[in-house]
Amino acid sequence: MSPGIISTKKPQTPAHTGSDFTELAAMVRGSGLMRRRYGYYWTKLVAVPVVLTSAVLAFIWIGDTWWQLFTAVGFAILFTQIAMLGHDAAHRQIFVSGRWNDWISLILGDLFVGMSYGWWRHKHTRHHANPNKIDVDPDIDLPVISFTPEQARAPRAPVPQWLVAHQGLFFFPILLLEGLSLHASGVRRVVSREKLERRWVEIGFLSLRLVGFITLVFLVLSPGIAVVFLAVQLGIFGVYMGMVFAPNHKGMPLVPKDAKLDFLTRQVAMSRNVRGTWALDVAMGGLNYQIEHHLFPSMPRPHLRRAAPMVAEYCARQGVPYTVTGLLESYGIVIRYINRVGLGERDPFACPLVEQRQTI
Repeated sequence: MSPGIISTKKPQTPAHTGSDFTELAAMVRGSGLMRRRYGYYWTKLVAVPVVLTSAVLAFIWIGDTWWQLFTAVGFAILFTQIAMLGHDAAHRQIFVSGRWNDWISLILGDLFVGMSYGWWRHKHTRHHANPNKIDVDPDIDLPVISFTPEQARAPRAPVPQWLVAHQGLFFFPILLLEGLSLHASGVRRVVSREKLERRWVEIGFLSLRLVGFITLVFLVLSPGIAVVFLAVQLGIFGVYMGMVFAPNHKGMPLVPKDAKLDFLTRQVAMSRNVRGTWALDVAMGGLNYQIEHHLFPSMPRPHLRRAAPMVAEYCARQGVPYTVTGLLESYGIVIRYINRVGLGERDPFACPLVEQRQTI
């Protein structure tokens, strides 16, 4: 299958409807894959403060030295892993109680990582409802990357226009700024006038995390090393987060704003899984099973790998494209895709599945 293009193989069954997902959901529930994994998650929840405290004590003990740049990389990886655990809680994967999940997300996201849970939930909920839908999915409406011909053709000065035309080359370097952007977006949301639950809790947690961490860094390190330390930590954090989320939907077909697709097709055909071992599952927080995650957001992370063969087989019977690639292959698809958009190639990501349904 060509990068970014949905297969148009003829369905093996009659045109499907929303009831197709009901059948799949019943199969998944019957297999026990929606049950909670309290032992798995409590182990992680206990480990987070222990590991984070150990990292801070090690940072203080090492002291003022350029060797702390390795510590900065360690903090970046740790914060990303904590953020992915917060993502699990936000999707109600950990506890039955919504209130418990909310507070775990607030503690992990705002207090430990420095990202606003309220901002993330508002944005991520819209993405899950309509992945890759033009003018609806916020994840394809970014200020620095064009994902549609309309975005690429927007009037710009010569230098920005050249950058857009070669945006595939700059995609991963741009991710060096993603960590700073995530922190800034959360702060903007909590101080804005937009509706936000537990606003003062988030303001308190974010202030403690962001101000406290920066203060600690400058107390332990000399100013020059401290600035470089924070730059490395934020840069690696942004790159890691971006490399986890980029393969999930980028380079998959975009859906016209007025197109209507059933739930199964909407979630499966616009998402991409990344094959790999359990080590990749850990590194990507289970998000390499993006299809299963979009179909069953509250499914505990350890069950996604087990659910994948069942979902793939079911989609094959229903004639719904189910895309799986290797990790490096997925990055290549993403880069080629956004570069084609930037160069102005018309509709390089048209959705044949949508066109097929519009002719029925």
